Amino acid sequence: MDVTINGARLNIEVLGGEDTSKPVMIVHHGAPGLGSHAEPKGSFGPFSDEYRVVVFDARGSGASEDKAPFTHEQWAADVDAIREWIGAEKIIMAGGSYGGFISMEYAIRYPDRVLAMVLRDTSADNAHRELSRANALASPRIEVDLDLFNRIMAGTTRDNEDLKAAWAHILPLYDHDLDMDKVHARVANTPYHYATHNFAFAVNQENYDLKPHLPGIKVPTLITVGRHDWITPVAASETIHRLIPGSELVIFENSGHAPQVEEAPKFQQTVRDFLQRALGN
Repeated sequence: MDVTINGARLNIEVLGGEDTSKPVMIVHHGAPGLGSHAEPKGSFGPFSDEYRVVVFDARGSGASEDKAPFTHEQWAADVDAIREWIGAEKIIMAGGSYGGFISMEYAIRYPDRVLAMVLRDTSADNAHRELSRANALASPRIEVDLDLFNRIMAGTTRDNEDLKAAWAHILPLYDHDLDMDKVHARVANTPYHYATHNFAFAVNQENYDLKPHLPGIKVPTLITVGRHDWITPVAASETIHRLIPGSELVIFENSGHAPQVEEAPKFQQTVRDFLQRALGN
């Protein structure tokens, strides 16, 4: 459904029915300007038997309105407005990749609204950019076109077609087991919003560093990451784990950037077990 949130039309889907006794989980997708609610719907939809799972296209992504600003502050504020819209006093906050950035931002900015947090393949600062560049250059899967690679990573893509070309170029790096048919399908099905992507990578990430704030996060936190993640490597998750008191870290040995897909049964059981402990169910 389309819902106006903080003045922007957002595409939102609620999974899990109308049972208001269920805890609410809001899941933020990654890849601003490239991502959509389709990924968290597939990954967290199975939890709708126990939770009301809210997935949505962030402003500037998917089928939602391209209405600036595309800042972390605005995206976190949108999450809180969605929390109010669904009628939850507190939520489970979840997100992967760039969605993990916003999940941590939300937990820092709205600490009294979070019951627990689930992070997947993410980073607390921009140090992962140098690691990801080195991983791309070392990979036998692609011969890096530095101009194209630099444009997508620096947020200087020229238009949606340029963003699509760059996305197609780096997508073979993401999964542990490469399947080019899946890569081609993902390229074809991705909604492209180059202005959102550019702002996120050229502006937001330049000064992105949540590390000083992480020790102040007091809610139960699960951190998951694929052993072979090229773009937000294990070291980034280990940093988050070290800084958030009492957090749990689970590394998925047979996954790249998407253990929620590549090791779905283990991922789902890991999250279920964590939430049962965290919420005392």
